[in-house]
Amino acid sequence: MSLITVNERCIKCGFCIKECPVDVLQMGEKGPEEVASTNCNACGHCVAICPNSAIDNEKAPLALQVDANNFSKLNPHQAEHFLRSRRSIRNYHDKPVSREILSKLVNIARLAPTASNSQGISYVIVENKQLLEKAAEITIQMAEHSPIRHLIEAAIIGYREKGLDSVFRGAPNLIIAIADKDFPYAKNNAISCLTYLELFAPSLGLGTCWAGIFEHFAAIENSPLSDLFNISEEKTVVGAVMVGYPKYQYTRLVDRNSLDATFIM
Repeated sequence: MSLITVNERCIKCGFCIKECPVDVLQMGEKGPEEVASTNCNACGHCVAICPNSAIDNEKAPLALQVDANNFSKLNPHQAEHFLRSRRSIRNYHDKPVSREILSKLVNIARLAPTASNSQGISYVIVENKQLLEKAAEITIQMAEHSPIRHLIEAAIIGYREKGLDSVFRGAPNLIIAIADKDFPYAKNNAISCLTYLELFAPSLGLGTCWAGIFEHFAAIENSPLSDLFNISEEKTVVGAVMVGYPKYQYTRLVDRNSLDATFIM
């Protein structure tokens, strides 16, 4: 059975051939023909670019794609405002996020771009606040005996002396990204996926923050944090984001350092 099928609506525009990143197709007498099906990485570009819905791909079915013409694009001002409004949230209401909304959030993460569409990221979604409290304690214990303690001393002091949750900031939920230990694109793919997740979160009324201290110690070989969350020995933690309902709302867009860029002609 062919990987690619082309119907009578094909106008031989060749867009699918030009957009395929791995040269699966070439133009034949009746339209596009597959010449290297084993190269296909299931990116779906050949199907998505077709103006007539004339091509289908077994690895990226037309039936699972969404018509992009039904959505209006943000103008530059709206897009800039949207991206600049992203904030790390470190104060949350004591209110858990429903499983339905958490599922919506992570479902967007899986659609993020990854290296050669390698994907490979799975998620552990923590709904148990007591488990997070235990994870925070283990994280601080590991931090206290870590060679990078001097970099996170303030977090340790805040936790031990002030009773602050300097690991998860009181968030009711945590989303952990995991991947196979030998997966070369794991970290970059996870960053892409979790960035999609955090940019989508405000549309659901949620705030997020990268749980960097936890992530560092959870990723250490034989970390007790992996055992706590039942992460198998074949997997490793490659990202973590705390999630919850923001206690406060920001009223301005902040600035950053001046642009430092070099143009080469």
